[in-house]
Amino acid sequence: MGRNLAIETSGLTKKYGEFVAVDGLNLSVEEGELFGLLGPNGAGKTTTVLMLLGLTEPTSGSCRVCGFDPFREPLKVKGLCGYLAERVGMYDDLTAEQNLMYIMRLNRVPKDEARVRIRDALKAVGASDYAHVKVRELSKGMRQRVGLAGVLIKKPKVAFLDEPVQGIDPEGQREILELLKRISKEEGTTILLLSHVLHDVQQICDRIGIMFRGKMVALGSIDELKRGGGEKWIIEVEARGITDELIRDLSGLQGVKNVERSGDFLTIECEKDLRSDILQIFIKSKSSLLSLRTREVSLEEIYASYLGGA
Repeated sequence: MGRNLAIETSGLTKKYGEFVAVDGLNLSVEEGELFGLLGPNGAGKTTTVLMLLGLTEPTSGSCRVCGFDPFREPLKVKGLCGYLAERVGMYDDLTAEQNLMYIMRLNRVPKDEARVRIRDALKAVGASDYAHVKVRELSKGMRQRVGLAGVLIKKPKVAFLDEPVQGIDPEGQREILELLKRISKEEGTTILLLSHVLHDVQQICDRIGIMFRGKMVALGSIDELKRGGGEKWIIEVEARGITDELIRDLSGLQGVKNVERSGDFLTIECEKDLRSDILQIFIKSKSSLLSLRTREVSLEEIYASYLGGA
């Protein structure tokens, strides 16, 4: 695509005894890309990130972050990356500001510059009013915000974020997701977002990878994933007087995969747009058609189709 790669893996594998946590992962993420990594618990998402950060060694294969090997040049990689773990680690007896200042000292950022970065980061995540509150007194959602500020103050080239909006109220989630989208586009920060919340990923990510049992089972934009899973149209119908014969006629249409009934409503899954054919069947039937509309396939349905219902 003519752009540099921020993350690159080749055959990346991690085994714990006989258990294969990550199995031959090949992944490329471009600089400035907002990439969503989905998968159920145990899929291998966190293990992948730990290898990319040099925090656990692969059994085989290789990976590079911003062109550096996390195991041969661990300080280079750690200096360029920020990581928000699923469970945010901070010192409970220190205030939010003190925790962030400690991070700045570890990264050898001059005190005056550190103060500015901390102020700006707390403001960006909506935590300015809690700068002088001890972490142990923060709610889970506010602790999460301060943890995210701890990533932003480093101004990382690559940010690894594991469930970054968990515990945050809905309006706060929207603000945080918009913030991530903005820093990806305006500052060129590469973001690898690990999440179980499919709606959040669908809102902001450029591309999505779905992991299952250590393997990447799907990779691409939402549109590409839809096509990869086979073209699918969902047509929803409301009608009076639905009969078994009508359902048989609809099910017999070429290209119809499934017809489900719930009272006066039918959900018809098709391989292509069959609205005109469906309309003709209703005209010939004794049923009264009240409405007919298409519904976009959701990320949840795409996700389920790639996991095979597992």
